[in-house]
Amino acid sequence: MMNTLTAKDFLTIDDFDIEDRTILVRVDLNSPMDPEGGILDDMRINSHIPTLRDLENAKVVLLAHQSRPGKNDFSTMEAHARIMSGHLDRKVTYIDDIFGTYARSSISAMENGDVILLENVRFYSEESLKRPVSEQQGTHMVRQLAPLFDIFLNDAFAVSHRSQLSIVGFTGLLPCGAGRLMEREITALDKSLKGTECPCIFVLGGAKADDSIKVAENVLSSGGADRVLVTGVVANVMLAASGVDIGEPNMKFIESQGYLGQIDKAKQVLNRFEGKIGLPRDAALNDKGNRVNVSIEEVGSRNLPINDIGLETIVAYSGEIENAKTVVLNGPAGVSEIDGFEIGTFEIIKAAANAEYSIAGGGHITAEVRNMGYEDKFSHISTGGGACIDYLAGDALPGIEALKVAAKKYLDTE
Repeated sequence: MMNTLTAKDFLTIDDFDIEDRTILVRVDLNSPMDPEGGILDDMRINSHIPTLRDLENAKVVLLAHQSRPGKNDFSTMEAHARIMSGHLDRKVTYIDDIFGTYARSSISAMENGDVILLENVRFYSEESLKRPVSEQQGTHMVRQLAPLFDIFLNDAFAVSHRSQLSIVGFTGLLPCGAGRLMEREITALDKSLKGTECPCIFVLGGAKADDSIKVAENVLSSGGADRVLVTGVVANVMLAASGVDIGEPNMKFIESQGYLGQIDKAKQVLNRFEGKIGLPRDAALNDKGNRVNVSIEEVGSRNLPINDIGLETIVAYSGEIENAKTVVLNGPAGVSEIDGFEIGTFEIIKAAANAEYSIAGGGHITAEVRNMGYEDKFSHISTGGGACIDYLAGDALPGIEALKVAAKKYLDTE
């Protein structure tokens, strides 16, 4: 099912008079951190700078999270504010409070151009509870903060697949819109789903076979894709569904991930879209750390784990990808963190960079694009792994659905 949006399904910064307004912005600054609390990768922090630059004539308060309770990197937002200040070229003030007296008085004392980053919103336990929007609106945090603001902007695409307080709680109480990052994510993903630039090819890999099968079915049934090429675990599931003996180690892995039931689903999808799903012709097996390239027909007899697509498949897939108008990559082609088994992932990224319009769909594949220094060669690099694949699969994202409801309410009163 298509889930694409039109321009007025959600509002953006351009729909509001932001001069001298106090604006609450949900951002996603969740970053990898070292044991000393230093931020190792500031990509997500930097991704919100366009939104903040467009709000420089307003008073801006940021809500964000870092990790989750129980994790080693569950920390304050102090380091994030410091790094964001450097990117923005003006001070981002860290407030070690979320909605208490200190936070509220700091917000009330703001002047035009000020930017405040409140404490890690997940320090407040109700943030992690999944509840309907109406219940989120009645929480202490929303009741304390909402009266202080004129506008709420959601710029956190990567967590908008979660119905959490800071994502949906303010949307029924304040005029709401999308920040520049959210706007860019929706626009880019919609372009790929609409398949306006054909041929459009989706390359689906990684470990989440169930998600990839759902995406394949969605984009092929909607006409959003002309072809789907599969790699990674989803390729193994589809090969098994097509009658290929993929060997005991690979079947055991599929079982350990709870994907045995996906084989029947994959069989249905392959039958329904015959000729539109490309399967690997050969595979790279891991023999005690050594890469062994064999044909698909030989995989079962070798009794070794598949860790990458084979060389013949790389050539065939790369040729299709390079000649496509639109390419969407989601998930690596193999176990790319093991030396010698990153070849398929790297070559597919290189091929996608030559397509007219290319998207890296967040998560592991985005990390590999950045590791290769190919960010500038892609048309769009998504910040959301889970959110991106849910959107491509046609699922409704609570954060975006809340913006749609808020936009209708706002436009109806204009």
